[in-house]
Amino acid sequence: MNGVGWERVRMARLGGEAAVVGTRRREVVDLRQVSSQTVRLGRVQPQHPSHRTIYCNDSDANFIARFKSNSISTTKYNVLTFLPKGLFEQFRRVANLYFLMISILSTTPISPVSPVTNVVPLSLVLLVSLIKEAFEDWKRLENDNSINNTAVDVLQGQNWENMPWRKLQVGDIVRVKQDGFFPADLLFLASTNPDGVCYIETANLDGETNLKIRKALEKTWDYLAPEIADKFKGEIQCEQPNNSLYTFTGNLIIESQTLPLSPNQILLRVMMNSMSVPSKRSTLERKLDKLILTLFGGLFMMCLIGAIGSGVFINRKYYFLGLFDDVEGQFNPNNRFVVTILTMFTLITLYSTIIPISLYVSIEMIKFIQCAQFIDKDLHMYHAESNTPALARTSNLNEELGQVEYIFSDKTGTLTRNLMEFFKCSIGGEAYGTGITEIEKGQAERSGKKLSDDAKSDTAVHEKGFNFDDARLMHGAWRNEHDPEICKEFFRCLALCHTVLPEGDESPERITYQAASPDEAALVTAAKNFGFFFYRRTPTTVMVRESHVEMMGIKQDVSYEILNVLEFNSTRKRQSIVCRYPNGRLVLYCKGADTVIYERLSNASNDIRKVTREHLEQFGSAGLRTLCLAYRELTNDLYEKWNEKFIQAKSSLRDREKKLDEVAEIIEKDLILIGCTAIEDKLQDGVPVCIETLARAGIKIWVLTGDKMETAINIAYACNLINNDMKQFIISSETDAIQEAEEKVTSLVKKGAHRITLSIGDGANDVSMMQAAHVGVGISGLEGMQAVMASDFAIAQFRFLTDLLLVHGRWSYIRLCKVITYFFYKNLTFTLTQFWFTFQTGFSGQRFYDDWFQSLYNVIFTALPVIIVGLFDKDVSASLSKKYPELYREGIRNMFFKWRVVAVWAFFAVYQSLIFYYFTTTASQNGHNSSGMIFGLWDVSTMAFSCAVVTVNLRLLMENVYFTIYVLLSTFYFYLTLLLVPVVALLSDFFYLGIQRWFFPYNYQIVQEIHRGEYEGVGSREFLEIGNNLTPDEARSYAILQLPREKSRHTGFAFDSPGYESFFASQQGVFAPIMAWDVARRASVRSKRTSHR
Repeated sequence: MNGVGWERVRMARLGGEAAVVGTRRREVVDLRQVSSQTVRLGRVQPQHPSHRTIYCNDSDANFIARFKSNSISTTKYNVLTFLPKGLFEQFRRVANLYFLMISILSTTPISPVSPVTNVVPLSLVLLVSLIKEAFEDWKRLENDNSINNTAVDVLQGQNWENMPWRKLQVGDIVRVKQDGFFPADLLFLASTNPDGVCYIETANLDGETNLKIRKALEKTWDYLAPEIADKFKGEIQCEQPNNSLYTFTGNLIIESQTLPLSPNQILLRVMMNSMSVPSKRSTLERKLDKLILTLFGGLFMMCLIGAIGSGVFINRKYYFLGLFDDVEGQFNPNNRFVVTILTMFTLITLYSTIIPISLYVSIEMIKFIQCAQFIDKDLHMYHAESNTPALARTSNLNEELGQVEYIFSDKTGTLTRNLMEFFKCSIGGEAYGTGITEIEKGQAERSGKKLSDDAKSDTAVHEKGFNFDDARLMHGAWRNEHDPEICKEFFRCLALCHTVLPEGDESPERITYQAASPDEAALVTAAKNFGFFFYRRTPTTVMVRESHVEMMGIKQDVSYEILNVLEFNSTRKRQSIVCRYPNGRLVLYCKGADTVIYERLSNASNDIRKVTREHLEQFGSAGLRTLCLAYRELTNDLYEKWNEKFIQAKSSLRDREKKLDEVAEIIEKDLILIGCTAIEDKLQDGVPVCIETLARAGIKIWVLTGDKMETAINIAYACNLINNDMKQFIISSETDAIQEAEEKVTSLVKKGAHRITLSIGDGANDVSMMQAAHVGVGISGLEGMQAVMASDFAIAQFRFLTDLLLVHGRWSYIRLCKVITYFFYKNLTFTLTQFWFTFQTGFSGQRFYDDWFQSLYNVIFTALPVIIVGLFDKDVSASLSKKYPELYREGIRNMFFKWRVVAVWAFFAVYQSLIFYYFTTTASQNGHNSSGMIFGLWDVSTMAFSCAVVTVNLRLLMENVYFTIYVLLSTFYFYLTLLLVPVVALLSDFFYLGIQRWFFPYNYQIVQEIHRGEYEGVGSREFLEIGNNLTPDEARSYAILQLPREKSRHTGFAFDSPGYESFFASQQGVFAPIMAWDVARRASVRSKRTSHR
């Protein structure tokens, strides 16, 4: 492999070729799959609680400790646990558990329905859910196998052998090639780069896409060739596995020498700090739970009424019911309490359809397709410049997007582009830069002025990271300023105090900078344009090509030795380096926030301190990001004493970070102020229009930022967040922990105001705020992918919130409201029809519908239409949704899922169930089939079931095409078309069927014609010819039993044979007791005959 220069890599891959030793195991799930994956690794023997020892290249010594295996498993199930664990997951849902109980009850003698009535729907629901779980887990297993079987070179003896990752052991020495992935957490030993460095990317760890440098200890640089690496022996004493990506405490003991290890020598594969992603349920789903509980209450009341009615109705005076002394307990009039209790359970199974078993599966299917097909593939939310589509990372919160009332937004990278450009600066008390920012233009417009910065000077330069115009500093003109020495310090501080990595050709035109943040890259780019070109870095030196320093037009390459780096963190808010000039001069350069720099300044900076403070306020008012620069001259003695303390702190195994901060405080004082920088981060395209549109929709937007007060106000004006007509209240927090403040504010509104909140951000510091809100939206910007990996939805630009909320969110909310209320309506209608029948059967629990009708009502007859509505229903188009954002307010007020809406649907269910039952039963009293027999129970119930299915489906159609139907019904052509088109369309079928039946009949059609009008029952003579010794009562009972019927598993009061009730039995010459169901019908037949006479 090429060992020269810096090689660009991706996804925590290695630049160059390196020998590394496996150290500790931080085997956990990647953030992108944390919500649904687990990790199961080998067991570990307990070690010392504070640290552990790893023996390098000594497998026998490491075997005693029984370190974890390198094989990972992110699956939820295996062959043995899939069924029990999968079923357990399904029955954690109350609805599924309820139907399991009902299915069990349906197998008992008290059930009026066949077990198939409840078992079939429940089985279908469980089957679909388990298939989905199995498919997802199979994908995880394939991914695990792919990762575990990835090959890597492992040192075996004096040779590199190819071995799968899963066989790696702690202490092994491995070789990772350029663009390769790290197979485990590794200690960096050596590289083909002669200075022992490698160049990595950690996007899959912390979301950062910027390249980072790692450097091996100089003591291990030579262990590169296999024959030399085989001789490497040592001990690593390090901390126990933990969840910190940016800290590491350990020592390498080699050849009786103890060397401190830092994160600079550690190459991580995956991390242990996968944050516990909160389980989010939508507000609509929680309200659905309340509706289900209401249905449970309704079910209990219906069963209670029926049970009490059964206890009251049961009586031996109804002699025709055969309630003799030996009757079973459920129908024994002597024990009415037992009758009531058993009937209660009977009715629970009979009315179980009031709870929609297929509701949850339908909702999951609808939500999943909404995300996969509509949100993810919406071209209006596709960012062509970065080739980034929208991404729905969860399907649980689709409808929540349609009810958001508060949006909490980060500023940098979310409202702005996160493309930092060096715009202005202040050096030695003199302000430089003549450009005008967007914020300044907005300020001028509010005051009635108009500013234009179209006139650029000849020296103006605009490139990525640099947009500066001031002839006093460009092309060496700074030499003519009143203090050119302070200008040189300013430029050298920009060129030296950073951790930027150069990439590409060492020329100003072709070089690119990889930095930990866009701000750092912008500052180094500025130094380049001012004539201090940073072009090369080694672990100990920085090369800068300086222009116009000694003489105008003269360039010279200067090598600065970097002795120490005091890195930036959120607590320090500053970064420092100690460097040695070629002439031996020792200087500490420091850059950071003005608050921390000013409190460390010496009295020598009093002259420019006040002026620079004024410049900082001016830059802040213009919406610019500021940093202060300072330096300190060091003597050799002072540095040597301090460096000893620094080395001791760096070698400490306990509280290393704290000790390093304490040592840094010793040297970062008595600083001399150089000046400050001002960087512009422009607003993203469409942000002002988006915020204005969302405000019209009734959404309150809060921007949470760490900027100064004046800067925050001006940015708010620029993005249309506030205007002069508003009464302004500015909330300011004194805390420096902006991340903590964001989370607290979000939680306060969410829990205190009980409003639906959405948080949007683009960086790792926004994750807690996003997880605290009901909905978290990540911007896939330049700060990496950690915000996206922790989000519920991901978009590329802030302006796409308009489509995400006003279009997809609103549609999802309305669709799911219709789906839920329709399920409630159709199941209540179906169950109430059965309820009315209970009053006609002495509250016996006799079923009205056939078992298969009851089983398939939800999963077949009414399933597909409601799913189609849930997927494709649109009240208005996407363009109209954005044109009239006020429509979104209906979702904020939850207009489509209030109890009032549920009550209206319940009223229609009660009304229509009464029509279905009483209309069909009354209308069929005098009806006859083709054999001349009066319609029986199953005939009537089939008619009622058919009417119910047709009606509830038409009701759904009316809900969605009512406007279209209204327009059609108002035209004459509609009626003409409705009459003529079906007739004309069916003419060919009519003639074909007629000709076929008359001239080319099938055999069954010939039989139909021969026996047309004949009676289809069994003759009474066949029963009279039975020879037996039965008593008259027994003979009568046996004769009735021979009548064709459908066997019922429940012996209720009503006769339940299909078409042959007691009336028809008597027509066959067989005496049967009069049943309650036949009284009204027999009376009606008798009155009809009398009237004919």
